[in-house]
Amino acid sequence: MELKERSELDKNFMWDLTGIYADDEAWEKEMSEIDEDLQAITAFEGKLSDAKTIRKFYDTQTLCERKLNKLSEYAMLRHDEDVRNPKGQSMYAKIFAAWAGIGAKLAFAEPEILALPEEKLKEIAADPVMAEFAFKFNDLIRSKAHCLSKQEEKLLASMSEVFGAPKNIANQLMDADLTFDSAKDGEGNNVELSGANFVPLQMSKDRVLRENAFKSYYKTYKEHINTFAASLSGAVKAMGVEAKTRQYESSRHMSLGVTNIPVSVYDNLIETVRKHMDVMYRYVALRKRMLGVDELHFWDVYAPLVDEIDAKYTYEEACDMLYSAVAPLGSDYVDVVKRAVKERWIDVYPNKGKRGGAYSAGGYDTSPYILLNFSGTLDSVSTLVHEMGHSMHTYHTCKHQPPQYSDYTMFVAEVASTVNENLLTAQLLEKETDPKKRLYILNQYMEGFKGTVYRQTMFAEFEREVHLASERGEAVNPDFCNSLYKKLVSDYFGPDMVVDEEIQYEWARIPHFYRPFYVYVYATGYSTAVALSEKILTEGESAVKKYREFLSMGSSAYPIDELKHAGVDLNTPAPIEAALKKFESIIEDAEKTLEQLGK
Repeated sequence: MELKERSELDKNFMWDLTGIYADDEAWEKEMSEIDEDLQAITAFEGKLSDAKTIRKFYDTQTLCERKLNKLSEYAMLRHDEDVRNPKGQSMYAKIFAAWAGIGAKLAFAEPEILALPEEKLKEIAADPVMAEFAFKFNDLIRSKAHCLSKQEEKLLASMSEVFGAPKNIANQLMDADLTFDSAKDGEGNNVELSGANFVPLQMSKDRVLRENAFKSYYKTYKEHINTFAASLSGAVKAMGVEAKTRQYESSRHMSLGVTNIPVSVYDNLIETVRKHMDVMYRYVALRKRMLGVDELHFWDVYAPLVDEIDAKYTYEEACDMLYSAVAPLGSDYVDVVKRAVKERWIDVYPNKGKRGGAYSAGGYDTSPYILLNFSGTLDSVSTLVHEMGHSMHTYHTCKHQPPQYSDYTMFVAEVASTVNENLLTAQLLEKETDPKKRLYILNQYMEGFKGTVYRQTMFAEFEREVHLASERGEAVNPDFCNSLYKKLVSDYFGPDMVVDEEIQYEWARIPHFYRPFYVYVYATGYSTAVALSEKILTEGESAVKKYREFLSMGSSAYPIDELKHAGVDLNTPAPIEAALKKFESIIEDAEKTLEQLGK
């Protein structure tokens, strides 16, 4: 079906941005005033030495950032509804230039405040005038031991492009320079292979094509493995230099320390997952069984286990499924979700020029907005439910927090969205009796869990071991990276998986490794969401109350404490174990469903 131009779509299924600005001209008018706000910030330079002045500075900064956030939301949404539109392109460019400007103008503030004597900082923190910014200011004081002088911070900032070079080199190599031999399919036809279509080809039903694409792809990575290893080593060393300069125990302590996440949380994730490898091995054995192969290879990891179900849903039906799925969270929660649909917070259908995929956006001075490309599949329904989780997190945070705490960290960002997805899965499984459809739903869950918890934990362990080796003075070279990665793959996938030689080069294509200590958040967030959704469904009102309070906390506390308030303590194995137990129950359900189908 050919895509329509945006002007041809029904406006009832397009987001209404007039709640942000009446029109583009109103946006331009406010944008023209932003320079004056930026200048107001610089007027505080050299004066941040007492509570009253610092409070005025924070108020000025917060007001400016509120305006920039509002301008950004509108510009991004207008840009993404049709990326071909010159007006949207222009607004998008202007606002990001403005953000760069505020970053430069704010650079003086933290070093200037932290240069004050410790007793003076404590005195300022205790002053009633700072009450509304107490958490923010005390968090800044926490970083004092790692903050450098104004000149040193300026020097380190000037080196950011140099420190980022290893990542940029790896990205350029992956995205621009690598070329791959074509891969033959099962009928002997040559199929073009690229970085963009590698994973889709690995999801093909044609096993011959999957194997040939896999071998061709990693043949090219092997040919460039020295460059990738040098890039990774450079990224690791650059982060190590910064950590040492800032007097952190390690680069991992520095990375997690930004949001005050104990390193023990990272280690606990790996240790707990490793204790339950038998569950992953059971999944791998089930995958082998469902594919009906004598040997399970890595070119079988993404192969579809079940056929797509032919069920199609209207957008109205998807909304009803959404309302039903989130009903356990309370009638008032559902009422806001219905408002989102009625008041057109959602851009539903694809159109020519519209950005692909899906996301949730919004902030303190706007409604949450959701970009969809709804196609009527169960995946589309799941995407709507997922993005509404993000939007409801944003809505409740902005409703209950002042603007300075109206955002939330990446550590908790995927929790609400995944809780919603798990509630939808529970609803679907409760109602579905057709074994084929049931197996499809179960498989979707298994694939998500395997990819997000086990695989991302494996990545996190690889990162940890690479950085520890570098800190011990060992060489992070191809031999080290290849052997480490191959061992981890063997450990995580178990005896039913053939560890193909090519898989040892996979680490080189994971872009997150060049931006270290980020992937573990996927695994902790997903596990947390599973644990919370199980509490919501089994414990009812008491669990819902804690969860709803968590949705309203924004950045007013450290993320590890916010999750603890919700009922999940990631310093302990309990939430990871609860998630792994759920995964095992889903596998058991899939095994029984297969038996019903006579397989």
